Amino acid sequence: MTDPAQSTREALDREGPGAVRQGRLSYAVFELGRTHRSRAAALLRGMNLHPGQELLLMQLFDRDGQTQSELLEAVGLDHSTVSKSLRRMQEAGLLTRRPADHDRRVMIVHLTPEGRALEAPITGMWRTLEEASAKSLTPEEIETFITLARKIQASVDS
Repeated sequence: MTDPAQSTREALDREGPGAVRQGRLSYAVFELGRTHRSRAAALLRGMNLHPGQELLLMQLFDRDGQTQSELLEAVGLDHSTVSKSLRRMQEAGLLTRRPADHDRRVMIVHLTPEGRALEAPITGMWRTLEEASAKSLTPEEIETFITLARKIQASVDS
C-alpha cells in the first residue's frame, strides 16, 4: 500500500523547490536548458569542445572570416565569454584571429583546416542531440514547441 504523504512529497520533489510553484513554467525551461546543455556538453567533450564553442564554429562554417563582433551578435553570448572561447579555440589550432586591414582593433576570425574538419562531427552531434530531444514528439508537437519557445523568448527579451 502506498503512503499518500510519500506520493505527495515525491510529486513536489519533481516540481522543484517550494518557491518554484510561483514560476513552474520558468523552472521547466530552466530544467530543460540544464538537461539539454548537459547532454550537449557530453557529446562535445568527444571533440574536445566546450558548450558554446560549437555555436561559434557553426557560424564560421557558414561564413568564414567574420569579425569577433559579428560572432558575438550571432551567438548572443557576452563579450568576455566569446573572447575566452575564441582564445581557447585559437590555442587548440581551430581558428586564427588577425587584425583587419581597415582597423587594427577589429579582429577577423578564420577557421584553420583543423577547425573546418569539425563541421561534419558537429553536424552529426547536433543531429544526435535533436534525435534524443524529439524522440517522443510528433512533428506537430515539435513545431508547437518551437513556436512556444520563441514566444517565451520574445516575452523574456521584452
